[in-house]
Amino acid sequence: MSFLSFHGVSKHFPGVQALDSVSFSIERGSCHALMGENGAGKSTLGKILAGVYVADGGEVKMEGRGIAPSDPLEARKLGIAMVHQELAFCPNLSIAENLCLGDMPSRGGWVDRTAMRERARAMLAEIGATFDVDQPIARLTTGQEQLVQIAAAVGTGAGVIVFDEPTSSLSTAESEHLFELLGHLKARGITVIYVSHRMNEIFRLCDSITVLRDGRHVATERIAETTQDRVIHQMIGRDVELHEPRHLEGQLGEEVLRVENLSSPGRFQNVSFSVRAGEVLGVAGLIGAGRSEVAQAVFGLDPDATGEVWVKGKKLPLGNLRAALDAGMGLLPEDRKRLGLVLSMNCRENTSLAVLERLVRFGFIRSDEEKSLAKRYSDRLRVKTPSMEAPIAGLSGGNQQKIALAKWLARECSILFVDEPTRGVDVGAKAEIHKLLDELACAGLALVVISSELPEVMTLNRRALVMRGGTVAGVLPRAEATQAALMRLMAGVEAPH
Repeated sequence: MSFLSFHGVSKHFPGVQALDSVSFSIERGSCHALMGENGAGKSTLGKILAGVYVADGGEVKMEGRGIAPSDPLEARKLGIAMVHQELAFCPNLSIAENLCLGDMPSRGGWVDRTAMRERARAMLAEIGATFDVDQPIARLTTGQEQLVQIAAAVGTGAGVIVFDEPTSSLSTAESEHLFELLGHLKARGITVIYVSHRMNEIFRLCDSITVLRDGRHVATERIAETTQDRVIHQMIGRDVELHEPRHLEGQLGEEVLRVENLSSPGRFQNVSFSVRAGEVLGVAGLIGAGRSEVAQAVFGLDPDATGEVWVKGKKLPLGNLRAALDAGMGLLPEDRKRLGLVLSMNCRENTSLAVLERLVRFGFIRSDEEKSLAKRYSDRLRVKTPSMEAPIAGLSGGNQQKIALAKWLARECSILFVDEPTRGVDVGAKAEIHKLLDELACAGLALVVISSELPEVMTLNRRALVMRGGTVAGVLPRAEATQAALMRLMAGVEAPH
């Protein structure tokens, strides 16, 4: 008898059949991968198990007994916890308060803060983290928030833990720490369901893999009996062909952007680089190296920045967002949820956000033009949505990323900063986004692509700029930008003689 099994599980959202009669089984104490393109139903299935959603049909069984948790607290009582891809904390509360939400220790009718802190420290110690439990969650980096969420899941004593894209916000060192933790969890007999787009992680960590496509079950196989190419084909129904970027064949245009001695107290110092029309400059570095902060400063979002920024020979005032926009700059931020999209709006409204002044006449938005623009870029980026009127919050992470990118394409920028363009995006959508960035460079845009994934930096760039500790550690031409060379610059390790 299997430990955990899904029998004909279905789930429908307005305009979308997220799961369509999905059936498969998971062994006790195994690490079981869930893979599929964005919108395939992986996260939905995990959320049904964790009590976030209730299935419309079918049955979930644990040790032969039917279970149907109606909320996360009921799932926790059944021994099921989930580490979500999109972090969900109360930013104004402390780490300790967030970790104990829903089960606050009390004494005499009052919250026992001493016991709360001790419990929080014990939960963090379980995963080897040593944060100050009294500091607000809002002060943590995205990667640190992810670790706190993992501590919350592990600390409940769950026998089943769903990890939804757990390394999407973690540094290389933090990811390695997580992999060690997963090994310990398996050794304790905990069953792990691991949702990820990162193929190397799946084949390193997991025992079995289930592939979903368009809400349907495609295959469940032992990792030892399949291959990465086979899984990719199962996920998207076709082979993904990797091509050398076409923009590398073209001649570079004029220098479009020059940054000289850009500094910001406590963030980065003396950063200089340039980008020409038709060029993709890759930016690599460990978390905290200052990559995103530099992009934000060039874009006019850092009032403390000093130095010089020149666009097509014209000096821009620092800390002036309007000047950056007028100069033809765009910025696709790392955190699409908080900074790249307005989740209360629909897909059409998000797509047109950056060009509203062009669509307004006599104080009113010309709705026909707005709809036409939104559809044009939705089709170009192959956004999977029931309609452009659908809420952006209901789309998968990859399709949200495409809408966030469409917003800047609609503005027809000449300089585009793209921060983590494929974070949380499946292999098929990743290839599409890479192809799109290549097309933009071929069309003469100057692109600065910031990525934690070294293969992505190596694939897209003409040159790779490496940051370390808030400074430029080096700039490598494409031929020299190997993974080993990039890692040495990122970590400050000299090349072997």
